[in-house]
Amino acid sequence: MSSNTDSSKKMLGLKLPTDPRWVNIVAKNIDEILTDHAYCEQKAASTAISFIIGYPEYSDLVAEMTLLAQEEMSHFKMVHDRIVARGQHLGRERKDGYVNKLMTFFAKGGSRNTNLVHRLLYAALIEARSCERFRLLSEALEDKSLAEFYRKLMISEANHYIMFLTFARQYGDRAVVDQKWHDLLEFEAQIIKDLGSAELVHG
Repeated sequence: MSSNTDSSKKMLGLKLPTDPRWVNIVAKNIDEILTDHAYCEQKAASTAISFIIGYPEYSDLVAEMTLLAQEEMSHFKMVHDRIVARGQHLGRERKDGYVNKLMTFFAKGGSRNTNLVHRLLYAALIEARSCERFRLLSEALEDKSLAEFYRKLMISEANHYIMFLTFARQYGDRAVVDQKWHDLLEFEAQIIKDLGSAELVHG
């Protein structure tokens, strides 16, 4: 395992690194990954808006989610612009098996506050995995412009990961939240192991 992979795991807390074959598959299917990436940005903006609608009484959360929604849609535009520049158009959205499986971990029900913490932890982990994969793309893609594009987005994803995890710890008991985070990371590692290496951001 490379030192870069070790440092990425340590920083993000991920229990299992992405299979190296994923980068090779993506590099041969850039148009597919760009389309999937565009929809990931759109869904991230929608998630931010859903936090605003669901928890309007948390002014600090609302303020950050307002900025995040704007940022994610700006990222969507950037990805879409690259798709168009390649002579392509935005394809159909594909099922995100990773996110669908991840969000089965915490039991349904519970208090409103507990549900908020769970949603924040899900969001933090999705951002962490995206950060790791964008780093891989920034290092492996032969298209230097696209590689630099993903390097910059990697930094954004890392900031989002920290923000969501910080909010989860702010709104929940720190020890309980940290245990839930640890357990979710273990569950996510198994998802990554089982999914394979499709040309998807979280494939």
